[in-house]
Amino acid sequence: MSNPTACLLVIGNEVLSGRTQDANIRFLATRLGEIGIPLREVRIIPDVRETIVAAVNEVRAAFTYVFTTGGIGPTHDDITAECVAAAFGVPWEPHPVAWERLAAHYARQDPPGDFNAARQRMATMPRGAALIDNPVSIAPGFIIGNVHVMAGVPRIMQAMFEGLAPSLAGGVPVQSRAVHAHGMMEGTIAQGLGEIQGRFPDLDIGSYPYYRPEGNGVALVAKGTDAAAVEAAAAEITRFVAGLGYTPIQGEPG
Repeated sequence: MSNPTACLLVIGNEVLSGRTQDANIRFLATRLGEIGIPLREVRIIPDVRETIVAAVNEVRAAFTYVFTTGGIGPTHDDITAECVAAAFGVPWEPHPVAWERLAAHYARQDPPGDFNAARQRMATMPRGAALIDNPVSIAPGFIIGNVHVMAGVPRIMQAMFEGLAPSLAGGVPVQSRAVHAHGMMEGTIAQGLGEIQGRFPDLDIGSYPYYRPEGNGVALVAKGTDAAAVEAAAAEITRFVAGLGYTPIQGEPG
């Protein structure tokens, strides 16, 4: 039985404009792989209602899990929640638990904060949504169907995900082995690496050039859910690199 799959929608004009550098993709790809839910697609889309609604509907039909980051704050361009409601064809309305939680949070501040209309947006969600707790800044994310909506701020998103992770039904964890060599260039390894990939069709085998003050090189990575096959491919890659006259070094370049 194949592993479940995941797609990430990164939502925000600030990411597309270059104003904000997304730091969530690597975290989610790594953590999902550890759970056995390979991240198969990432899309970065703007704060445009029609685009968000269409993307959510397309990917929720194609993947086991959909995760979104961004667009659930209090400002006018934070429209992810209302767009997800539209995608599911349900009302966007106050969530009673989120509303109570946020109202109490602002009332406890010294001096008490105003739970105003802007902040109330963070407690307004698709009807039937289940909350994703936010231990960092209170305002929760939510789940509806197979769509998991989280904050864009990396520290908050990561805390949300760690609370969510135990409830995700994963598969066999993704294993990864890397071998690198200084001075090696992709043009000299392409054919041989392709032949190794052909012998391990169920693995993802890739080459990744790196540039360091101490010298440039290429990292070769074998990745998959079959641990024995990953080890066997890594051993072949090591012999291949040595056969070309380079010194294979186990692991990622420092």
